[in-house]
Amino acid sequence: MGSISIIGVGGMARVLGARARQSGHPLEVVGRDPAKAAELARTLGGATAGTFGAVPAGDIVILAVPYAGAAAVVSQYGDALAGKVIVDISNPFAPGFTELLVPDGTSAAEEIAKAAPASAHVVKAFNTIFGNVLAADTGEGHPLDVFIAGDDEQAKARVSAFITSIGMRPLDTGLLGMARRLEETGLLLMGLGAHGVKSYSFSLRVDPR
Repeated sequence: MGSISIIGVGGMARVLGARARQSGHPLEVVGRDPAKAAELARTLGGATAGTFGAVPAGDIVILAVPYAGAAAVVSQYGDALAGKVIVDISNPFAPGFTELLVPDGTSAAEEIAKAAPASAHVVKAFNTIFGNVLAADTGEGHPLDVFIAGDDEQAKARVSAFITSIGMRPLDTGLLGMARRLEETGLLLMGLGAHGVKSYSFSLRVDPR
């Protein structure tokens, strides 16, 4: 059972942490505010609170922080992330949710990869699932689809195994450059929620025929 570290103490950190603990993964929660990290660790039950900037205990490090500060957090960690699999869940949405903040030809995940040590591997995942949908999912019926992208096959395999272990279905979209398309998909879902569906209680699913 792989060990997980989550950097961040917001809503997605809480719901992913809960699923990790329910599935038996050793879990470390890390935040800039040690008190908030310790409180979340207690709430999740059996999790530990780590020290921001120190080497994460987990083999997989879920970066559950807003896009605006994600690359800076990775830069601050520096070599403490060497050899780790870093999971970027961010969406670089501009205000109004009509465009992405990253320049054409790149993505939030690729910016994070540039800031990470050479021996670390970034995998994009979870950015196309609304947090409320993830929180409400009971695991019954069809599993939620998690689209992933990354350049390292072993890193993607490890992230895929984690996704499967928490009752969801990983779907590989290709190299890390596809993260741009996943972030655009996140933008599409925001538009659907605001205009077509008029709710954010839905998910994107692949139905093979």
